[in-house]
Amino acid sequence: MKDSIPSSLLSLLLFTVFLLLDFVAPAAAFNPADSYYIACGSSKNITVENQIFIPDTFNLRSSGGDSVVSSNHSLSSPIHQSLRVFTQTGFYRFRIKRPGRHWVRLHFYPLSKTGHDLNSAPLTVLTDEFVLLHNFSFANSNLSYMTREFSVNVTSDTLSLAFIPSNGSVSFINGIEVVSIPDELISDSAMAVPHGPYSGLSTVGLETVYRLNMGGSMLTAKNDTLGRRWDTDVKYLHVNSSVLQKSVDPEIVNYPVDLTKEIAPSWVYSTANVMNDANVTDSTFNMTWVFSVDPAFSYLLRLHFCDIFSKTMDTLVFDVYVNSDLAIPSLDLSAMKSQLSVPYYKDFVANSSFGSNYLSVSVGPDLMADTKNAILNGLEIMKISNGRRSLDGLSSVDNLLPSSANSVNKEEKKNMVVVIGLVAGILGVAVLILIGCFFFFQVIYRRRKLHRPWLPLPLYGNSHTDSKIATGTQKSVTPSLISLASAHHGRIFTFAEIMDSTNKFDEKLVLGVGGFGKVYKGTLDDGTLVAVKRGNPRSEQGLAEFHTEIEMLSKLRHRHLVSLIGYCDERSEMILVYEYMANGPLRSHLYGAGLPPLSWKQRLEICIGSAKGLHYLHTGATQSIIHRDVKTTNILLDENFVAKVADFGLSKTGPSLDQTHVSTIVKGSFGYLDPEYFRRQQLTEKSDVYSFGVVMMEVLCSRPALNPGLPREQANIAEWALEWQKKGMLEQKMDPALIGNTNPASLKKYGDMAEKCLAERGVDRPSMYDVLWNLEYALQLQETCALVDPDENSTNHISAIQLTPLESLENSMAVDESAGINSGTDEDAGETTTSAVFSQLVHPRGR
Repeated sequence: MKDSIPSSLLSLLLFTVFLLLDFVAPAAAFNPADSYYIACGSSKNITVENQIFIPDTFNLRSSGGDSVVSSNHSLSSPIHQSLRVFTQTGFYRFRIKRPGRHWVRLHFYPLSKTGHDLNSAPLTVLTDEFVLLHNFSFANSNLSYMTREFSVNVTSDTLSLAFIPSNGSVSFINGIEVVSIPDELISDSAMAVPHGPYSGLSTVGLETVYRLNMGGSMLTAKNDTLGRRWDTDVKYLHVNSSVLQKSVDPEIVNYPVDLTKEIAPSWVYSTANVMNDANVTDSTFNMTWVFSVDPAFSYLLRLHFCDIFSKTMDTLVFDVYVNSDLAIPSLDLSAMKSQLSVPYYKDFVANSSFGSNYLSVSVGPDLMADTKNAILNGLEIMKISNGRRSLDGLSSVDNLLPSSANSVNKEEKKNMVVVIGLVAGILGVAVLILIGCFFFFQVIYRRRKLHRPWLPLPLYGNSHTDSKIATGTQKSVTPSLISLASAHHGRIFTFAEIMDSTNKFDEKLVLGVGGFGKVYKGTLDDGTLVAVKRGNPRSEQGLAEFHTEIEMLSKLRHRHLVSLIGYCDERSEMILVYEYMANGPLRSHLYGAGLPPLSWKQRLEICIGSAKGLHYLHTGATQSIIHRDVKTTNILLDENFVAKVADFGLSKTGPSLDQTHVSTIVKGSFGYLDPEYFRRQQLTEKSDVYSFGVVMMEVLCSRPALNPGLPREQANIAEWALEWQKKGMLEQKMDPALIGNTNPASLKKYGDMAEKCLAERGVDRPSMYDVLWNLEYALQLQETCALVDPDENSTNHISAIQLTPLESLENSMAVDESAGINSGTDEDAGETTTSAVFSQLVHPRGR
């Protein structure tokens, strides 16, 4: 036709239209190359949150196991209505179209009436490269069902999941998800707190431990393009009243070109927590969230920010902290993107707070900013696989996978023989060279080896000010340790001696794991049992604590303080050697370890011993020492259940005579932290008293100081137990093992003292002298069952319980001026039993 449009022009017009549409249209939602949703044991499709799960027949690569389908339609999710039980190792295999990171989500619900005790079944799940679960059991948790989310980098064209029964039991699984995720979701690098750049994240396995939507409601897969679940943050807040929730229309969130909704949905960025100005008067106060973590692992933290609060630019400037370490100083979100309501996120790698099972994140106002406020929109915490490529325990895939399942086919074996032959030839030559070098260096080493004598710790060292580590030595171990050695701070062990004593750091000898590192049971050449604490050799974490521990313990000697025998600093190692405490930490005798319960008398004597140790720290030296990390894991018990205070890595000298406090950044363990110190960053001896009050409640109730898994009003034992104490009903919440075995008067005295220790203000708390006095009194009440009204003043009844006469204070508390230590509180003062009332009381000037 004459008026028809030429085909070339029509093509050009259509191309232009599509180009414009592509330019103005928002980015399409991510379309995963691999997408498997499996309903294990089911014979039909199941729909869960608009996602169809298909039967597992096509992906199951094993003997099949047993299919179990429940007729109970009231279960929490349709995915829980069926499962597959494995009596031997079972495999699922998935064909991978596009290698890269994938979600692996596992759904578990131990259905009843299966013919097996699924609640007690130890669950072990592996991929080709990573251990996802190892011996997890519902019987050891408070869960009725569970979904675990992992992120693994699949490098081949298949992904296998192995379910391994153990201990003669079975394994089971209800549902599996294997879904591709964008490559850019997890970067290879992040900032390690507090040490700097960290790389290698692309090669590790990750497990989602927490994913929170701050200030908003819970989000499900329907609200997230990657099918993630975002929980609310309320139960993890350290102080509920510190936050104010803010929200805006998600449509106003303005994503930049380099950030998509796959990072986090607009529902996350449109809600936030800001500081509650009405209840916060101190400019140094922060909003803090506390999380229970496994200290044996490192964690990837992703913090999400979007300034939906400010009305104008450059008004909201704040600091970000991870475990009290400054992670981002003076963050100004509007200045970064030149506008408001623009999403931003930052990744960090961190371990648990030193010496604890908790990790914390805080945001607070920059002190120089005009607007004293801060904001946080979302937070993700992911566990990072360890050196054995495990996310649960220390065993690798090769150690857990049955040998039959780990074998290769004959052709592969032939190829392997050829390769092994070539490698063996090369290695043979290399080994000969290495052997020659070894003998050469051995000769040189023996010639140069210096005799390292046993340098006994002085009973009273120099004053703290004389031996303080120079601030310029914080970056290097060697210079400061030269000064430590010259000061004779204990035996200096060679690394070879440490290796011999611990059988080359045998994992079977591990006594415990903390933020600093692992603690091993060791045996010296003379047969002496010791505890060997080894710092993490891959980082400088705990360097300051390493110095402090040596400095403090070298000058402190007391029956109720753990003794430092020596240390090792060869090969940039940070190793401390202590006296061995046969009965381990107090916490293991209260809950979690299955040990016999302690009697009420034993608990009182342990508290008294701990109080003596702390009282000695506060008053035994010219300048007091504040422990700063008093908790049940830092109170150790010897073979006779004598309590000794341990772990002085966070200790700090107290205020001088003309000061009321020491200004310092907050350190310690959440659940035990003095709230006044936390708010004002002002440390006093009364901070230890507060922590000891938490310990007293923990000893009485036999439950953790902080349990984020409980409802908010029960999570913190200090708040929970204090509420019951004020009602006069604390005995209803004590350890059931104590019921009928405590004298009511003794229990009343104990509860009253714990309540005073937990006073909100430090000036309202007793001194450790007063605490010790009242604990001795409570013990005497228990032993004598004296019918004394505990509401009356204890001093009115001193004659009724035949107290040990006090010697002259002037004679018993003579001061050794050369050492700066009260000789009346040294080790000799602790030789008598704790049941001898007032035999350990020291000078009342400590009050």
